[in-house]
Amino acid sequence: MSKTISASDLGIHLKKDDESALFKWFIASFLMGKRIQAEIAAQAYRVIVEKHGRDSAQKFASCSHRELVVMLGEARYVRYDETTATRLLGLSKKLRDEYAGKIGHIREVSDDRQAFEQRLREFDGVGPKTVEIFMRDAAGVLY
Repeated sequence: MSKTISASDLGIHLKKDDESALFKWFIASFLMGKRIQAEIAAQAYRVIVEKHGRDSAQKFASCSHRELVVMLGEARYVRYDETTATRLLGLSKKLRDEYAGKIGHIREVSDDRQAFEQRLREFDGVGPKTVEIFMRDAAGVLY
């Protein structure tokens, strides 16, 4: 059984209206929501967000699919690297195009927590597990 990794374990300090922290935790949650060891997912987060500075939907926009696959490989996140790269790029594009790049905007247009979680699941590759991981730490600052 792999250890549960929290936002603070990754150095992400969630605060109300801190879009940068919410985005980083959403990316980390997405990576950990897959059938992959939590430590490898955490390493992929560190490589993509900390080492390569892809810490906003805007910064993901300047990243090619190939560059993202290389970053995932660097973290040994190789089992699903192609689909994960595609989905991460799609996720950041959808967030940028539909919600001005902000998790807070998803919250603002959602009537309640259930509606918010449903909107999260509308992102390609985001399922119940990713939402559960994300909300475990983010619910306190969102609701």
